[in-house]
Amino acid sequence: MKFAVLVFPGSNCDIDCYKAVEDAIGQEVDYVWHTATDLSAYDCILVPGGFSYGDYLRCGAISRFAPVMNEVAKAAKQGKYILGICNGFQILTEAGLLPGALIRNMSLKFRCHDTVLKVANADTPFTRDYAPGEEIVIPIAHGEGNYYCDEETLASLQANNQIVFTYGSNPNGSLGDIAGICNEGGNVVGMMPHPERAVDSLLGSEDGKRMFTSILKAWRDRHDAAAIR
Repeated sequence: MKFAVLVFPGSNCDIDCYKAVEDAIGQEVDYVWHTATDLSAYDCILVPGGFSYGDYLRCGAISRFAPVMNEVAKAAKQGKYILGICNGFQILTEAGLLPGALIRNMSLKFRCHDTVLKVANADTPFTRDYAPGEEIVIPIAHGEGNYYCDEETLASLQANNQIVFTYGSNPNGSLGDIAGICNEGGNVVGMMPHPERAVDSLLGSEDGKRMFTSILKAWRDRHDAAAIR
């Protein structure tokens, strides 16, 4: 399996994502610059956290127009796995690959600490190694992680089981305690907490490691099924 870690001017979690793939599941991984126009070689695309383009305008609002995002949209339609973390989640919403928006934390303060998440949907390629309703510890680091959408969108997310993670104790005011969501196909996930920073007990938690093992297992199962056909 081959992973791409996108790099925008201002990304600062790209190395974390790269090392998480390398150390947690030992798969091939490349850094891919925001000007790239071909992602066909990759099975999973990680859109990392940071402050892309300095977070000018809105978070992710400029990155959304980077050439590589056209390729991310194509990959999403092809069913490839896309994971946006923190600023990556913001970019995916700005690009229309996930519904809703991330706005300023209700406290108007940057929050950086471990947080307890509940696995609301264990039936995605990213969460299959978790138990439904399981509580895990994943760190957050954001000033604009307050998830918001209109009532119709929220009802749709709930009806389609697109809420993937919720906060045990909401740190930012997110609607419905939402910490992460997926698209209707389940192959695109965005989340504010940082699983790549929780892949080893030395980091305080290794609960994030299972996101990466889940992706690898989902990819292998897909390819095994394709081989049988």
